Amino acid sequence: MTVPTASTGDPVATAPSGILLLDKPQGPTSHDLVARTRRALGTRKVGHAGTLDPMATGLMILGIGSSTRLLTYLVGLGKEYTATIRLGQATTTDDAEGEVTTSGDAGAVTDAALATAVAGLTGEIAQVPSTFSAIKVDGRRSYDLARSGEEVALKPRTVTVSAFEVSDARRSDGLVDLDVRVAVSSGTYVRALARDLGVALGVGGHLTALRRTAVGPFAVTDAAAVDDDALTDRLLAPADVAGRLFPSARLDADEALALAQGKRIPVPTADAPVVAALGPDGRLLGLVSVRDGVSRVLVNFPTSEVS
Repeated sequence: MTVPTASTGDPVATAPSGILLLDKPQGPTSHDLVARTRRALGTRKVGHAGTLDPMATGLMILGIGSSTRLLTYLVGLGKEYTATIRLGQATTTDDAEGEVTTSGDAGAVTDAALATAVAGLTGEIAQVPSTFSAIKVDGRRSYDLARSGEEVALKPRTVTVSAFEVSDARRSDGLVDLDVRVAVSSGTYVRALARDLGVALGVGGHLTALRRTAVGPFAVTDAAAVDDDALTDRLLAPADVAGRLFPSARLDADEALALAQGKRIPVPTADAPVVAALGPDGRLLGLVSVRDGVSRVLVNFPTSEVS
């Protein structure tokens, strides 16, 4: 990937920049995918907007080059998942990778009782994250403490479960496998939903499958496979991504220069906490907040990268 230099017009290599949607397969860690992408695109500057457990599949959002500056605004987006919850067994990790700790007869759970328990876990709820999570306790990851045998007591946090729908229930040998769709706020643990559903029904529960299908307006159906040979071609332009998230304002050349210099300029858009400022060519120049028609720079984007 090259652009001409300003002085000679000769082509020089430039770093790629953009947002990459990847469909994570089961098995590799999220950090494995970041490492693969660094090698595939020939750049060290790759970040992510939220990890997935090794057993999970689905949408991961990566930022490449200067577009890593957008990740802060992607991390907090709501997420959607399809999952399978097994009732009748609880595990150490709240998913299928842990050891079974308790078992109960889920065969007697009625549809009415299930509907009531699901309703109790829908809306704004207080959720205690899974002990085997990446949350830090006194500077250490909770999962590291748990694996070393230390007692971990995480505090509940308020999360929102805007949808919790059961699409199928399969009963066998005292176990019930539920196929579900959930839409949740950032920071919600679907493993913990499975655990808490089992607790509410008195039979134990854990997650056996998880697939992230959407993050905000971005869907896994638009994601590239990890072994795609043309990942550069799959990069979403920063302007396109920002345009899906925020209102935008097109600046002229003088306004674009002033913005790059960090100056406050009039912006032809309604006041908003975040506005995508675009240059005359449509390139994303920066994100600004707008108050009383005047901008304040939140983050600028360099113009030396291909985006």
